[in-house]
Amino acid sequence: MNENDPKPAESSDLSELDARLAKARGQAQDPLTQEGPEKSEKGGALGLAFRVSVEIVSAVAIGVGIGWLLDDWLDTRPWLMLVFIVLGFSAGILNVYRMASGFGYAPGYAKPDKNTGTNTSANSGTKAGTDE
Repeated sequence: MNENDPKPAESSDLSELDARLAKARGQAQDPLTQEGPEKSEKGGALGLAFRVSVEIVSAVAIGVGIGWLLDDWLDTRPWLMLVFIVLGFSAGILNVYRMASGFGYAPGYAKPDKNTGTNTSANSGTKAGTDE
C-alpha cells in the first residue's frame, strides 16, 4: 500500500469521531441554563436560620472589634465599643431584612416588576421608565 492512499478504516474512524464531536457539542450547554434537581429559591429552613444567625453575630463581632480598637486608640473606654455594638447589631438586622425581603446587595439584583419589566428595588440604580 502506498502511504498517500487513505485507508478505509481511517475514514470510518474520522466519521465516528465527527459524530461524537457533534453529539458532544449539541449537549454542551450553559451551566446556568441546564436543568437540574429542583431546589427551593430561598433554601431550607435550617439554612435560612443559620444564615440569619451568622449575619447578626458577624455584624456584632465586627462592631465590637472596631469599637474596641477605637476605644484603645482614643482612650474613650467603653463608650465607642457600646456605640459600635449597637451599630453592628443594626447592620445585622438590616442585612437580615434585605435577605428576607429579596432586595439583595447589588444594583439590579431585584426581580423585575411584572407590569413594567423593570427592577423595582430601591437600590436598583435606575428609575422605572427611563433608558439610562
